[in-house]
Amino acid sequence: MRLLPRRLLSRIMLLIAILLAVSIYASLKIFDYFDREPRATAAALQAVTIVNYTRASLIASHENRRLALLSELSGREGVRVYAADFLEDIEALPADPFINLVAFKIRERLGEETIITVNHYDIPGLWISFNVGQDDFWVVIPRIQVDRPFPWHWLGWGAVVGLLSLIGAYLLAARINRPLTMLVHAAERLRNGEPAPKLPEDSVEELREVTHTFNEMAESLARLDAERTLLLAGVSHDIRTPLARLRLAVEMLPTEADYMKQGMIEDISDMDNIIHQFLDFVRGVEGEHSRMMDINDLLNALAERQLRAGRELILSLGPKYFIPIRPLAMQRLLDNLVGNAYNYGKGKVEVRSQVMADKIVISVMDNGPGIPQEHADRLLRPFERMDSARTKHEGGSGLGLAICNRIAKLHGGQLMLLNRPEGGLEARLSLPILAYT
Repeated sequence: MRLLPRRLLSRIMLLIAILLAVSIYASLKIFDYFDREPRATAAALQAVTIVNYTRASLIASHENRRLALLSELSGREGVRVYAADFLEDIEALPADPFINLVAFKIRERLGEETIITVNHYDIPGLWISFNVGQDDFWVVIPRIQVDRPFPWHWLGWGAVVGLLSLIGAYLLAARINRPLTMLVHAAERLRNGEPAPKLPEDSVEELREVTHTFNEMAESLARLDAERTLLLAGVSHDIRTPLARLRLAVEMLPTEADYMKQGMIEDISDMDNIIHQFLDFVRGVEGEHSRMMDINDLLNALAERQLRAGRELILSLGPKYFIPIRPLAMQRLLDNLVGNAYNYGKGKVEVRSQVMADKIVISVMDNGPGIPQEHADRLLRPFERMDSARTKHEGGSGLGLAICNRIAKLHGGQLMLLNRPEGGLEARLSLPILAYT
């Protein structure tokens, strides 16, 4: 999700670059099309002038002097004059729109009988026929005079314009991308149950309303969460007071009512546990700071607490690896998972930690009846319980696993419930490593 704005910026820049390249190419082609007519007219006029001057010079000269004059004319300005024999093979003009347009305009001025070809006898140039009396001649004009070289300078200016446009587009896209990135990060914090920071509303006009609406939404959620916490905390506190009086009254019942006292005390304890779970869920753990810890230290402390309670927890620990952890929150998560395993299993609970390439995996395994796999995700939601062998234990509210799942997401991890092939349930917690390196 965090990569979305960067990918969006790259796609925007790529799209702009493609559009610029297409527009520059189209502009060159359009300019070339509309520039072809005046260039062809100028080239044709130049060719006609050369032919007319050459023809006039030959007419004005004496017949005995024509060969010398032809030789003299051929050495000037790169224009050559040859005697022609129209029985020779003459190739048609190439399929070049510009050359054909020049030829058309030359024939308009010199007559339709004028023969025009290019590169005749492998001599480069534009060959134009004319006659003086009974004699036929060729005037050869170098193509450099009638054909424009490739406009490299246009490409240079086009590249400069394209580069400046890309720089401007990048600055504009980056300005749009900055509030988008902040919006994505704030939404990510909300998704993980953390309070979202107030976003600045001085961004581009198109995103200002979105940012303002998001800030209002985040404030409304924060107010709702605070009101919910205050309400449930107040209700829980008010309920605990009469519960304490009720328990005291039960303890003072006469000895003859012992068979009733034990059941009532257990019911009161279950109610107190449910209230405690409510408080844990609404209190949250977002305010606790993370610190670098080895998860094995928490697991060893967990095993010691269970041993003091008369339970033997089987540990199988991987190598040490330090990652950022919220200690109290992670302790609550592990206590809930191990407590569930003892409550719903058959007394044997094993905890295993493994360090993998991109994550640390903690597995809490019991030997109980397991759960239907299709209901595994549902049990991670608040107030979800099942009418099966694993939910016959009283005193729960369906918030224990929801609290665990909330803490796992707060650490960027994932909690899954998996049935073991040999029987029992595995609660598998995965905590990412790459996010912290």
